[in-house]
Amino acid sequence: METLIVEEPIENLVRHARVPIAFVVDRVLSVTAPERGLEGIRLTETTVATPWVKDYDAIEGEGPTRWASRFDVSRWGLIAAYDGTRRVGGAVIAVDTPDLVMLDGRADLAVLWDLRVHPQVRASGIGTSLFAATEAWCVARGRRTLKIETQNVNVPACRFYARMGCTLGAIDRWAYPKLPGECQLLWFKDLSVRDEGAGPTVRVARDTR
Repeated sequence: METLIVEEPIENLVRHARVPIAFVVDRVLSVTAPERGLEGIRLTETTVATPWVKDYDAIEGEGPTRWASRFDVSRWGLIAAYDGTRRVGGAVIAVDTPDLVMLDGRADLAVLWDLRVHPQVRASGIGTSLFAATEAWCVARGRRTLKIETQNVNVPACRFYARMGCTLGAIDRWAYPKLPGECQLLWFKDLSVRDEGAGPTVRVARDTR
């Protein structure tokens, strides 16, 4: 598949939302803290007895169509992936948003707020291309660190970010009071040492529609 990676206006978040983000949870990273964490924190991949569907867009108050009402997204980035005329994925990058806790008040930090690939074309390299384009977008704007949030129930995402060169920097077992079975995992990538020759060749164009 030849995929076109296109930078679009942030107003296209409604189009971005049309790409499903839901996935089947059939395994999790079980988190244990021996000696209350004095012996470290361990992640163990385990199979769940009854697989279930996780859909981030279905969580109350979440989803691309709601972000503009919660945050000033005017300086955020939106990158889309197309197979011909069909939108098959996208990435949203958050920057310069004072009330966004994930940014830690840092001007040199960017958050990969959302990355999604249509279920029909997952594991085909589109996510890798979107991640590479995200890095390029951030570096061009002077960002030195990329931060990503995911959960222990999203094992494919955790494996993906590890392959992309990210490092697991924090684990919060109590980040989601309404979801006691989920733990927050925060990944980081140092963009100041980014290898310009690494990764796929990505063609980035600007959609001015």
